[in-house]
Amino acid sequence: MAGFQVLAGRRQVSPETVERFRGLPVANISDCMARMTAGGPALRPMQAGGYLCGPAITVKTRPGDNLMVHKALVMAQPGDVIVVDGGGDLTNALIGELMVAYAVTRRLGGFVINGAVRDCAALRTVTLPVYAAGITHRGPYKDGPGEVNVPVAIGGMVVSPGDLIVGDDDGLLCVPIDEAEAIHALTREKMASEAVTIENIRNGSHDVAWIDAKLRSAGCPLPG
Repeated sequence: MAGFQVLAGRRQVSPETVERFRGLPVANISDCMARMTAGGPALRPMQAGGYLCGPAITVKTRPGDNLMVHKALVMAQPGDVIVVDGGGDLTNALIGELMVAYAVTRRLGGFVINGAVRDCAALRTVTLPVYAAGITHRGPYKDGPGEVNVPVAIGGMVVSPGDLIVGDDDGLLCVPIDEAEAIHALTREKMASEAVTIENIRNGSHDVAWIDAKLRSAGCPLPG
């Protein structure tokens, strides 16, 4: 029934697509998605380091309850990223050291927790990416309800099962399955363009004439 269900995983981005995206600057990917997609600035990396990149297995749960997170952890395959919509509530932690340790042994891709985590000192010693909205020592309940492999929304960012999740120090975002190849190509083009700009900055040939042109077109008076 809706509100208390576990669905089988459907199609997801291919391992080849995941590897093509791995390490690309999230800011550049975001620019190529028209700057319209973001998981919100509250979701920050809690781990020692490491790039988040993998297909989503999604969880929608009652705030403070991680029964369905445990179920998703058992269902997830190597490389999968468990994306949890816990409503952004920070009262109770949804994962901690034990669940992260288990995820490491299963070679998962990471966690995105729209809620709180705990055992943050331990999380800072691992490289498994863990993004969360906050920290609390209070543990979770394990009663449900909740749903696994349903579309979820985090900060206005819709994540469907199998979508690509990427994250670095700037934050994270979701790349829809059907747009992944096109967005990858655009991101590579942008990176090539930015490399030229960086070289021009270094050699003193960077063109800044566009700034005054933009101001004049907006009717802004300029000195001189």
